[in-house]
Amino acid sequence: MALPYNENEMNQSVQGNHRAPTTGYNINHTKVNEGPGMCAYILTAISILLIVATFPFSFIFCVKVVQEYERAVIFRLGRLVRGGAKGPDQPSPSDQSQNDSVSGIFFIIPCIDTYCKVDLRTVSFDVPPQEILSKDSVTVAVDAVVYYRISNATIAVSNVEDYGHSTRLLAATTLRNVLGTKNLSEILSERESISHVMQANLDEATDPWGVKVERVEIKDVRLPVQLQRAMATEAEAAREARAKVIAAEGEQRASRALREASEVIADSPSALQLRYLQTLGSIATEKNSTIVFPIPLELFRGFLKRNI
Repeated sequence: MALPYNENEMNQSVQGNHRAPTTGYNINHTKVNEGPGMCAYILTAISILLIVATFPFSFIFCVKVVQEYERAVIFRLGRLVRGGAKGPDQPSPSDQSQNDSVSGIFFIIPCIDTYCKVDLRTVSFDVPPQEILSKDSVTVAVDAVVYYRISNATIAVSNVEDYGHSTRLLAATTLRNVLGTKNLSEILSERESISHVMQANLDEATDPWGVKVERVEIKDVRLPVQLQRAMATEAEAAREARAKVIAAEGEQRASRALREASEVIADSPSALQLRYLQTLGSIATEKNSTIVFPIPLELFRGFLKRNI
């Protein structure tokens, strides 16, 4: 006959979960020398007699099946049954324990046993958009998505009433707490690091509930419309400033090149004539009917002196 948990067995079932203090219902409160009691033995015997008397019809109510991704936590007279959660665990060669069963079939005593199914598959949910005041006093709306699974079905059933709802509330609170310590620039540029910090905090907080947070992702960061316009204006002004600086640098380089060219032409008067002919050649190739002849200013110096 299966008996409830004692302290040593429960400590073995939750061994390794020491990252956060256990909260909620304490499943380790049972004393080692505490038995199920005479009343429990009497009720169990009566139930077994009823099952035998109504066999094979009672067999339908005694046999239960869970899927590969499910586990069943059984309570007998309100207490956990020894052996842990029932389910199709595949035994490994290095660990041949009695809790491993190849199939998902398990048996209960209908009159005194109740069981709760727990899904071990990864569950995802969206964290509702949270209005967050960043470290630099900017209000933003941020939403995220969280992926979690049940790592210990017995603890998930015993230590928290609704692990799914509790994880959702904790994820929303953690999102607000983590982003409240970041500046707007950090929120926009360091999403991956923020996701890792949130995952670590959630995993540590939900470990006493038998929940393993696998992944956290920041989906969207929504800024106020006025802030978006201000940032767009600032970015446009910065681009215009960079364009003016680049144009000024180009003019400076061009003026230096012209000064060097003028020095070369001043050293060789024939170079100016060659440059003049080259300019005329480039104008003629464009099929223009008008040709402009430059006149040196030295020709007008005599007239200017006479007028003065």
